[in-house]
Amino acid sequence: MRHAASGVRGMVEVSEEWTPSACGPWCASFHVTGAVVWVGGQLVLSLVVLPVARRMLSADAGDTFAAGAGRRFGLLTGAVFLPLQLGTGWAMAWHNGVTRASLTDPGYGRALATTLGLFALVMLAAAGHGVAYAKGRPALARARAVGSPAGSPGVVLLATALPAP
Repeated sequence: MRHAASGVRGMVEVSEEWTPSACGPWCASFHVTGAVVWVGGQLVLSLVVLPVARRMLSADAGDTFAAGAGRRFGLLTGAVFLPLQLGTGWAMAWHNGVTRASLTDPGYGRALATTLGLFALVMLAAAGHGVAYAKGRPALARARAVGSPAGSPGVVLLATALPAP
């Protein structure tokens, strides 16, 4: 308004087809970055940190370290990564007009439903790993520990390959 005296004018266009923008490029950036950091964290912990710790530490110290590192990663997942993924994913779906019914549609709907299904399986495997380890079932814990990082890259690949709605 302060430039109105010098002749500067603006124009506002009003349309009946207004769509709220709940999620811009920042939302997709946070979503993909969060997924990549989480998967990277899983892989670094599983393939780099824990094998070295098991070789360098005694059996008891290695188990204690692995339990502490896994617990901390699990807490970080529950406090940061899971809310970030769910929040940004919901915002992007809402922005793109996704409904429960459209999840069965060919193309974007089915690709999104597949991504969500794999994400749920990966999260269940990660949580199940911690539960099995806490209950003293090392074979089941190991299977779930392998399943979660193995499925996580698939979630990221499916999510980045989603067709435009």
